[in-house]
Amino acid sequence: MLSVDEQLAIIRRGVEQIVPEDELRQKLERSVRTGQPLRIKYGIDPTGIDVHLGHTVPLRKLRQFQELGHQAVLIIGNYTALVGDPSGRDQARARLTPEQVERNARDYLQQISKVIDLRRTEVVHNGDWFGRFGFLDVLNLAGKMTVQRLLERDDFTKRLKAGTPIYLHECLYPLMQGYDSVAVRSDVELGGSEQLFSLLVGRDLQRDAGQEPQVAITMPILRGLDGVRRMGKSLGNYIGVGEAPFDQFAKVMSIPDDLMPEWFTLLTDRSAEEISRLTDSQRTHPKLAKMQLARDIVSFFHSAEAAENAAAEWERRLSQRQDPSEIPEVRLSRTDVPEGKLNICRLLTRLGLTTSHSEARRLIQQGGVTFGLERKRVSDPNWEVVLQDGLILRIGNRKIVRVRWEE
Repeated sequence: MLSVDEQLAIIRRGVEQIVPEDELRQKLERSVRTGQPLRIKYGIDPTGIDVHLGHTVPLRKLRQFQELGHQAVLIIGNYTALVGDPSGRDQARARLTPEQVERNARDYLQQISKVIDLRRTEVVHNGDWFGRFGFLDVLNLAGKMTVQRLLERDDFTKRLKAGTPIYLHECLYPLMQGYDSVAVRSDVELGGSEQLFSLLVGRDLQRDAGQEPQVAITMPILRGLDGVRRMGKSLGNYIGVGEAPFDQFAKVMSIPDDLMPEWFTLLTDRSAEEISRLTDSQRTHPKLAKMQLARDIVSFFHSAEAAENAAAEWERRLSQRQDPSEIPEVRLSRTDVPEGKLNICRLLTRLGLTTSHSEARRLIQQGGVTFGLERKRVSDPNWEVVLQDGLILRIGNRKIVRVRWEE
């Protein structure tokens, strides 16, 4: 096991706050002295089907703790997901049903296994204890916090001032997350910077239960593809850990240049010196730096070979303006389209290139739809397309389909 100072140097990388840091040092000193690993807790609520790069920031920190010899404790929040984390929200989350949460949870562990070693991870569901709670247990838990303390949260205070509803079930969330720490006897809890309040509630509940309080470690919130808002499924500005190598690579290449230092720090293991060199435009061209970032990310979730293949395909398709070597095909016939022609918006949706006619219309108006080998741009959303065998349609440079027309 590394020395305390060596461990702290690794733990501090990419971290926003350690509260309180002197207690973390004391815990690490005891761990080195006794050989007893610390219990490092991270909880994730299965609120959607995709784990994205934003989720991997604390997961990568959990992996670092694993590599330092500590015990990772992963909580699948199948009960907290029913409430919805109000942290950083200016309105209540949409309520999920137990069936939706269960469906979402099925694929989570497979995706998370791309980041942490599940064989060395203690995986639990917080429904294991909350599912046994009776109403008196809920009352007892609710009695651990005052309304005044809840209103210390910036998100609740802002909503109160704005007249935006704050529902009672949302007030239970930090107590539930805090109780998770009691249930697993965590020494350290990881979370995003907006979750500090809930992490500190865990300290209070552990102290009340006669346990040594955990240390809270928060990470910055990863900004999404737009370079402005936090990465999120609802915003559509995310990269899923389960996406194909080329899709991941191409999306990384689309981010603003000024996002690279943040992404290199939070999503790779490169040293501060390497990141400084790569993100200094006087020393490294931004395109080359971004391609290295894309390679690092694809290599982590797939392989180095997949990253090189994705880079070559990106150069071929986007830099050299060539179509992929294998174009997906969709078959249409007179049975599907009796008149042999179809409105372009309806066709794009029928081919799966867009999810709705309104999306197709918007993309056409933005100049994002092309057709044919010559890449002619579609300008009229009312165009009636006469279907021909082999017709190629594209959305930008990432989505492409060849129509196979059968009489």
